[in-house]
Amino acid sequence: MRTSKAQQAKNHRLIIQTAVDLMTQHGFEGTTMKQIARAADVGDATIYKYFPTKEKLVTAYFEQAIADAVAQADKTEGQNEFSLQERLQLVVNSLLEGLLADREFVGLARGMVERTPTLLLGEQLPGKPLLRQTFVQMLEQAETSGEIVSCGFKPSLAGLLADYVYGVIAYWLRDTSDQFTNTTQMVDLSLGVLVLALRSGLVDKLLELGGFMVRSQLARLMQDGNGLLDLLQLARRGLGGVRS
Repeated sequence: MRTSKAQQAKNHRLIIQTAVDLMTQHGFEGTTMKQIARAADVGDATIYKYFPTKEKLVTAYFEQAIADAVAQADKTEGQNEFSLQERLQLVVNSLLEGLLADREFVGLARGMVERTPTLLLGEQLPGKPLLRQTFVQMLEQAETSGEIVSCGFKPSLAGLLADYVYGVIAYWLRDTSDQFTNTTQMVDLSLGVLVLALRSGLVDKLLELGGFMVRSQLARLMQDGNGLLDLLQLARRGLGGVRS
C-alpha cells in the first residue's frame, strides 16, 4: 500500500525525534540506523528511503527546527506590524525555544557539523535557504515601509543573517547564565546594531568590503564570546550617535 504524503511527513518527523532521543543517550557513533528504525517502528530498509545516512538525519533535524520556527513566527498575531528588529528576533527566539528541549543533542550535532567542514560552506548549512528567503522578505518589507534606507545587497545580507543564526546557536550552547540571559542580551544588542546600521546606510558600505570578512569575524566573536556584549554596546552607542 502506498504511503500518503501526510503519513510520510509523520514518519519523517518521528524518525528524526527518535534519532534525537537515541543519539542523546548513546552518542552519534553509538547509535545505528537499525536501532533508530526499530525504535521508530519502521523497516530497516524503509528508514533509508527517508534518510540515507545518520548525517542526513542530523541536518534534517535543523532543517525541521528552522522550518518550525519560521512557521511559528509567521503565526504570531500582529507580527506584520513589528519593527524589523522585532521580526528578526521573533525568528531567532522561536528557534531557540524549539531547540531547548533537545539542547544536549544540539551540542552533539554541532560537534558533528564541525567535523564536516563542507557543511559550513555556501548554502550547505541546514535550513539556510529558508532563513535567507525569510530574511530577504523582512528586509524588503522594512525597505518598502521606509524603516531602513534602500539596501542593494539584500540577498547577501540575508545570507549573512542566516549564518548569524548558527552563530547564535553556538553562543547559546556555551551560555551558562541564568535562563540564558546573556544570549537574550547578545541577540537584542547585535540585531539592534544591525538595524541602526541599516537605517544609516552603513551596511551597504560594509558589504562592499567583502561578506567573507564580516562572516569570519562574526563567527569568531560568536564562538569566543570574550567581550562581545561590551563590543555590541559600544557599537550601538556609536551608531546611535550617527543616526542622530
